[in-house]
Amino acid sequence: MTFFGFFNAYTLRGNLSIAIVAMTSDRNETLKNGTVINIGPEFKWSNEIQGYILSSFFYGYITTQLLGGYFAKKYGGKIIFGTGIAVTAAATLITPWLANNVYLLICVRVIEGIFEGVTYPSVAGLWSKWAPPLERSGLMMFASAGSYFGTVIALPLSALLAEAFGWRSIFLFFGAVGLFWYACWLYIVTSSPDQDSKISEEELKYIQISLEINTKEEFEKVPVPWKSIASSKAVLAICMSNICENWGFYTFLTQLPKYLKDIYSFDLGTSGFLSGLPYLAMGIFVPVAGQLADFVLTKGYLTVTQCRKTWTFVGFSAQFVFLLAVAFASSEIVTVICLTFAVGIGAFAFVGYYVNPLDIAPQYASIIVGISNTFGTLPGIISPILSGYIVSDNP
Repeated sequence: MTFFGFFNAYTLRGNLSIAIVAMTSDRNETLKNGTVINIGPEFKWSNEIQGYILSSFFYGYITTQLLGGYFAKKYGGKIIFGTGIAVTAAATLITPWLANNVYLLICVRVIEGIFEGVTYPSVAGLWSKWAPPLERSGLMMFASAGSYFGTVIALPLSALLAEAFGWRSIFLFFGAVGLFWYACWLYIVTSSPDQDSKISEEELKYIQISLEINTKEEFEKVPVPWKSIASSKAVLAICMSNICENWGFYTFLTQLPKYLKDIYSFDLGTSGFLSGLPYLAMGIFVPVAGQLADFVLTKGYLTVTQCRKTWTFVGFSAQFVFLLAVAFASSEIVTVICLTFAVGIGAFAFVGYYVNPLDIAPQYASIIVGISNTFGTLPGIISPILSGYIVSDNP
């Protein structure tokens, strides 16, 4: 269910990347005499305005990262995670009626960001009560892979919906799917193992012994050492890693469909399909990298610290090499291949820093993830706006 939760979160987050291409593309109209004329785009937004629209989600997203971690620790990850996605889905449903006013469109995207901002921190809180230490990488990365498969599905499906039924259908479809998931989430999931009536006594005992906690109350009464967290070099390293990883990730998420259409003149459907390939690669690499990390740790080949650092180094190094290759690519095929591997192998870096809060402080993992994601959201705000100003006119 967490996998499909992240799946929905990213379909709701990423669908605008395709919708805005459809909303700003030229339209043809056939006259009674059979003549086809170009009537221009429905929305004549400049690249700068489009940059603000695409980044507006992150204005809200950055504000609730820490709150999401705090509330998950206080009230449980189930309520916070589910509510965040449900409200985002509801806001997505009403987007078609607000899009005619750019300010209202930006406002609704900010609201979506506010409520989706709690998702990653709250899930860290959920896993801190469910995931045994030697299974953390695999479980967390399998669930997180839903984010990338959500992007893989959202981009091409959004293009198909836009071409068949118009851009408004994108928001209506994904909003409805998100609300359906929420109903299932409320029925199936519990915030901790001791609240699950279907869990076996053996499994419950195994989880509790692995986590070295006895009761839900004992876990939640531990005070938060804010000063120690703020001054921790490990937390700072996690924050910096998050910023570096997300700069590329959010740039691609918001700009890649438009880049492929403007630079290589792909139609909307092809742009949507090709834009999804990097996230398909990451969706495959994330659970693989997570399982590989668990295997290395279980066999004792590396310590936890060595494993997290090595995975982060591999991910960032691969991104550097493949993105550098994009600058010198001679064809669209080479460009797409390099972008696919740059994003895909970046999964190793994600496994390195995202799981680490559970390693260093499981009681405060949701709060550390909230702090980290607050900094990691900055690229989502800055990169679309910066891209809009760098590419101020279509080539």
